Amino acid sequence: MQPRSLPGRIRAPASVLNHYTGPLLTRPLADSLLATRDRGEAQWEGSLDLGRSTGQATLAADRWQWQDQDYPYPGKLKDRTLYYWDGEDFEPVSRFSGSLIKLVPTEWGAPTFEIDGIKMLPSAQVSPFEDARRKVALVEPAGRTVLDTCGGLGYFAACCLEAGVARMFSFEKNADVLWLRTLNPWSPDPSSPAAGGRLQLTHADVSQAITGIGDASVDAILHDPPRFGIAGELYSQAFYDQLARVLRRGGKLFHYTGSPNRLTSGRDVPREVAKRLEKAGFKTQLALDGVLASRR
Repeated sequence: MQPRSLPGRIRAPASVLNHYTGPLLTRPLADSLLATRDRGEAQWEGSLDLGRSTGQATLAADRWQWQDQDYPYPGKLKDRTLYYWDGEDFEPVSRFSGSLIKLVPTEWGAPTFEIDGIKMLPSAQVSPFEDARRKVALVEPAGRTVLDTCGGLGYFAACCLEAGVARMFSFEKNADVLWLRTLNPWSPDPSSPAAGGRLQLTHADVSQAITGIGDASVDAILHDPPRFGIAGELYSQAFYDQLARVLRRGGKLFHYTGSPNRLTSGRDVPREVAKRLEKAGFKTQLALDGVLASRR
């Protein structure tokens, strides 16, 4: 069965939707380019797409060339910041529209992102992409229809595509996060041959859009909401009842919770979530940094 009408399919100018294919710079990469030039070498070799591939840049005194396009050497860059070429200069991959949202490089290649300085994906001990892969494996997406409630940078979607998902419906409420995705080489492009039409990315609030999804129409759900203080509606009994409605019997749900406030208040958010899910009709167990549930 397929979901009924899914409102809010992304519609925006092509310049917003097209994935960026130019170089991404960090301060260490810029320093490396300049140091190589200053040694009198004419070629620099490395990755300018966060480890997805490697290539060579041709170096001149006042410019450098990558994939047949010339660029000026950048000015002073900040640490923990990614820069992209906007056609005139290298600019930070960040936006401010009520909150400061930025893509943040990691030692693993795949970046994380921050909202007002709060890191949204783990990266201290594991790659955020590998972390997503472990969680996706819990719901066994191969050959199935999956609902991704809070798409973020799309790492759940990328791992599901990698694992052979049949179809995936992904929602993201924040337009600035969708913009980050177009600049992140690790974020899947729904229009790419690799996606093969299997990924539908929708700009919408899933707490509202879920009412347009048919009963028992998805085989698995990945739910990675912002923390409770930002999006309490995504932890509500009403929303969990909707998740139970759209998931077929026997289908699996992974709900990321983390352990917020445990040390300061003793609050056990994973247990609270598990109780609400059980009330909605799920059988639950704690897994990784969240709750793994199956529809009874």
